[in-house]
Amino acid sequence: MSKVIVVTGVTQGLGRAMTVGFIEAGHTVIGCGRSLDRIKELSTQYGAAHQFSAVDVADDAAVKAWAAKSLDRFGPPDLLLNNAALINENAPLWEVPTEDFDAIIDVNIKGTANTIRHFLPAMIARQTGVVVNFSSGWGRSTAAEVASYCATKWAIEGLTQALAQELPRGMAAIPLNPGIINTDMLQSCFGSQARHYPTAEEWAEIAVPFLLKLSARDSGKQLTVPA
Repeated sequence: MSKVIVVTGVTQGLGRAMTVGFIEAGHTVIGCGRSLDRIKELSTQYGAAHQFSAVDVADDAAVKAWAAKSLDRFGPPDLLLNNAALINENAPLWEVPTEDFDAIIDVNIKGTANTIRHFLPAMIARQTGVVVNFSSGWGRSTAAEVASYCATKWAIEGLTQALAQELPRGMAAIPLNPGIINTDMLQSCFGSQARHYPTAEEWAEIAVPFLLKLSARDSGKQLTVPA
């Protein structure tokens, strides 16, 4: 059965790869990203059956308008995937500029809360649907020079497990560690060593069917995409 899937951060990396995978599997994607040019490319490539919008998830008013437009056209999503995230350039915490730290908090934590705030009530009214908040290995462990990113992903783990306790039966909220993938974000941390890990496209071949199988029985579980 075809699903309606909301994905944040669709213009690059995991979001872009998931979008392609879901569409190729016959599902409808409602996606957002901050790059207007890349959003236009996706809209041109995939046409009116899907919806791609230039939205900064850290902007609550923008997310509210995007959600209202999406819900009016497609109804409540079956899957809400909070994938959009930022990371700091490698640096000790005290050297991370205030504006960078604030942006990471605003996108990674507040952005996730914004999409939940504006999409989830319609899902609850229908009493079906799965929310997947993308965490990280660094949401369950730590590393030097990425403290701000670790802080947000640990927050996502707690936020999601608490949300799982609030949802009605038949629904799910899941914190998901996607694994280690060769994306621009990983390259910023690992440099040339990132090439030793799967590409986003290779990852999506496993992740897309894995995500489509998630259900209420997985609610609150700390899951990881199989390697």
